[in-house]
Amino acid sequence: ASHLAGGTHHATGEEGRGYTILNDLAVVARLMTWRAEGHDGDIGDDTETETEEDDSVLREFYRGEDGRPVERVLVVDCDVHQGDGTASFHVDPNSSSSDDDGSATSSFHGKNHLHGKLFTLDLHAASNYPFAKAKCTYDYPLPDHCPDDLYLSTLEMALDLAWNEVRPQLVLYNAGVDVHRSDRLGRLAISREGMKRRDYCVISKCVERGIPVAAVVGGGYDEDVRALGRRHALVHRVCAQIWREKEMWKRGR
Repeated sequence: ASHLAGGTHHATGEEGRGYTILNDLAVVARLMTWRAEGHDGDIGDDTETETEEDDSVLREFYRGEDGRPVERVLVVDCDVHQGDGTASFHVDPNSSSSDDDGSATSSFHGKNHLHGKLFTLDLHAASNYPFAKAKCTYDYPLPDHCPDDLYLSTLEMALDLAWNEVRPQLVLYNAGVDVHRSDRLGRLAISREGMKRRDYCVISKCVERGIPVAAVVGGGYDEDVRALGRRHALVHRVCAQIWREKEMWKRGR
């Protein structure tokens, strides 16, 4: 699946940051991993009836036919800026309330329900915002003017590592186009073809492994809005291309 918006990865559970008010990736991860039998108070109310209703809504609208929650969600964040807000949601609840570098941790109603369930793989420009970096599960800071080849080889290595260690049951892909070499706020040197190859790499690897994947468009900054729109359209074109190549309609998906 691919969405025409989303990727608001700087917001924490306590505050908005970096043009983002709430963290849609963390919200999706929470909805997809929430269990009614372990009702913990941050979705719905404390009554048994409302808990059952909440679970029914989740099954019907979010989780597909079987309605079962997932145990492990991997966020693959390829926006040029590190997804510091998303990373704050999987901090160990037994750790201190902030990291050594001053970056905040986050929670739902004082509990970190996503610890051990949400994992983050993040490729970003090392010298770009946020300047105080969070601690992702897999962090890959890249040098200024990083070219296609280095970017793509790093991505492939990182994905293989994450597949083997996390064994995700759901992937959320932030396909930010601010990695493009002409982006106003990016520091990398990725071409249009490089971004297309990036999107194809992530989506196709998920499909080949039978892992459900949902893509969001992430960041992108250019005074030429038509050019920017064409870059954002790449991930949707890639999804359609893979759908045709893999004849996915035959899989009942």
